[in-house]
Amino acid sequence: MRFVFSPPADEIGGLLTLPWREPMEEWRDDRLVEIRQRGLSRHVVRFVTEAGEVFALKELDERLARKEYALLRRLGELGIPAVESLGVVIGRGEDLDAVLVTRFLDYSTSYRALFSSPRGVQLTDRLIDAQVELLVRLHLAGFMWGDCSLSNTLFRLDAGAVDAYLVDAETAELHAALSDGQRRYDVDMAFERIGGELFDLEGGGMLPAGIDPIEIAEEVVRRYGALWAELGREEILRPEEQRYRIAERLRRLNDLGFDVDEVELVDVGEGEGSRLRLRTRVAEPGHHRRLLFARTGIDGQEEQARRLLNDIASFRGYLEQTGRRAVPEAVAASQWLVEVYEPVIEAIPPELRGRLDEAQIFHEILEHRWFLSEAAGRDVGTTAAAQDYLATVLPAVPHDLVARPDPPGSTTPG
Repeated sequence: MRFVFSPPADEIGGLLTLPWREPMEEWRDDRLVEIRQRGLSRHVVRFVTEAGEVFALKELDERLARKEYALLRRLGELGIPAVESLGVVIGRGEDLDAVLVTRFLDYSTSYRALFSSPRGVQLTDRLIDAQVELLVRLHLAGFMWGDCSLSNTLFRLDAGAVDAYLVDAETAELHAALSDGQRRYDVDMAFERIGGELFDLEGGGMLPAGIDPIEIAEEVVRRYGALWAELGREEILRPEEQRYRIAERLRRLNDLGFDVDEVELVDVGEGEGSRLRLRTRVAEPGHHRRLLFARTGIDGQEEQARRLLNDIASFRGYLEQTGRRAVPEAVAASQWLVEVYEPVIEAIPPELRGRLDEAQIFHEILEHRWFLSEAAGRDVGTTAAAQDYLATVLPAVPHDLVARPDPPGSTTPG
């Protein structure tokens, strides 16, 4: 038996003592946990806690396991949202498949859990956008998914957005670039699979009223086409407008979450201007997240970080206005952390901790403050907004929507 792990592998050393020479379906081990929000899988998948971490183990053919292990590692190197591949276990014994080991995606949830929650209808539009953006990012990287579906995706709530993460790459292929036919295959597969998955939910009474599976599947195809066209669109620019029009186009692509790798201007004739061509790539991930962590030590998601940095900037303006002197960014961030963020987090009742991650809670409190202030016709302040949010909003968030799995031996209330 052989263990092939990506260094450093300190946190998964304890996994070596699992009963690898037995079929995973038959495992009996205190470290096994059930994930309530897990998606469906055609393979045997077990979840294990070890050294404070949760790992997903998938049993499949050795060739597919090695392939998926390598592809997931490559996606990680490219900065494309996907589960983290940690290793494979092979040579477990006669008639036993290999096992792919990945890190469990904290605070993630499946499409089934999202649609069956009270937030399902509200999140539908953002879920479509997240799935489409993930597919476009994969295609820009030359990655043909081969089985694009909601079942092969996990979702994270990130402030007002939903982020999509690839969790299954066994049918995928990596190329230098994809042909139009390869992209169409993936899009056609997405239409077929997503429509079928939503019909399954509808048949089980889990799809909210007013959601049409065919309309959703068609909307995925339409939005993919629109986003891909925007990223590759060419336009003719007159000489006097080239500078600001190029800047405008780059800013629009940045807002969509993409960077431009190369700008090319091709002369189209005397006095007629130039054709603008852009080579697009996936934007460097995590800019706001890294900045927030550097200033405050808070490890949030990208959109959460963007919102919290905005609040820090607002707080800094308040300090400068009231103190009538300039305040360095580092000083404002440190003071905001002590005077604004930490008191809010400390006020979360113990029984509600874990419903959402702390950065998400703070973001939602900022949104709640805006709604309350609009209704009151004045700024109600973060403290009052936090008190109302913790009393009326957070208790309604389901336990099983985004929470991490319960530790072994624990029981779920109610």
